[in-house]
Amino acid sequence: MKNNAPYFLNSVSGLHTLLKIRKPTHPLVSVVNLDDIAFENSDEIKTIVYNFYTVSLKKNFDGKIKYGQQYYDFDNGIMTFLTPKQMFSVERGSSSKVEGWMLVFHPDFIQNYELGKRIKEYGFFSYATNEALHLSDKEETVISGLVQNLQQEIEAMIDNYTQDLVVSHIDLLLSYCNRFYNRQFITRKKASDDLFLKFEKLLLTYFQNEISGLPTVQYFSERLFVSPHYLNDMLKNLTGQTTQQHIQNQLIEKAKELLSITKLSVSEIAYQLGFEYPQSFSKLFKNKTNLTPLEFRQSFN
Repeated sequence: MKNNAPYFLNSVSGLHTLLKIRKPTHPLVSVVNLDDIAFENSDEIKTIVYNFYTVSLKKNFDGKIKYGQQYYDFDNGIMTFLTPKQMFSVERGSSSKVEGWMLVFHPDFIQNYELGKRIKEYGFFSYATNEALHLSDKEETVISGLVQNLQQEIEAMIDNYTQDLVVSHIDLLLSYCNRFYNRQFITRKKASDDLFLKFEKLLLTYFQNEISGLPTVQYFSERLFVSPHYLNDMLKNLTGQTTQQHIQNQLIEKAKELLSITKLSVSEIAYQLGFEYPQSFSKLFKNKTNLTPLEFRQSFN
């Protein structure tokens, strides 16, 4: 029987209790070896919400995990990342054993460090998508070595240096993950290209139809079933421009069309394009073209 009621886990200790493993050495951070956990065979889907960050590598897992609206299947060397309060569902397969590890750390553990301020800059923590991190054998060796060192530091005697050292290890781990994610956008170019083509089609369609307000990055990311961070990362890697820049470029092309083939005033065009204030439209147009809207229109006379 399927149960979709979310199961909330507020602490690292609570996760250990749920998995029926010994208490964590540190109450705010832990590395869990998935090899040591015997998952019960069940077709039940469990929806879970963690109140801590999770970085995990799972191997030989024949089930599925769902983020947002999409599933993805696991194979060897796949990493996933979760932020606090992010909901996900687990559908187990026939196997009762899973290999790999899971690093969990509470936001309080890093909040007084630079990492706590910039951790959300890592796009992979915001992905509501089926694009997990696929590691090569060499990359998996690097990541697993970092996690092994991290685990040793956590399991060592806690002293005044423990937190500084563990946070430094986590910071280094995330930096490597960021490098490998950027590589993935290159090596998995076909998937990125397909997403880019879908984005371009949506963008063109939006401006071809009757415009009802300025389009947002969120508007396109929701329709492509990816997070705004992911869409932005993908576009920057493929084109060198952000999602917002692509939107603005198409907006200016539509404005040029209206300026050249209609007799609408600049204010009327601004309102039609979704701007609340004509001055904002004129400023953007000048920044993009080095001409005011009127100067552009006059160039056709």
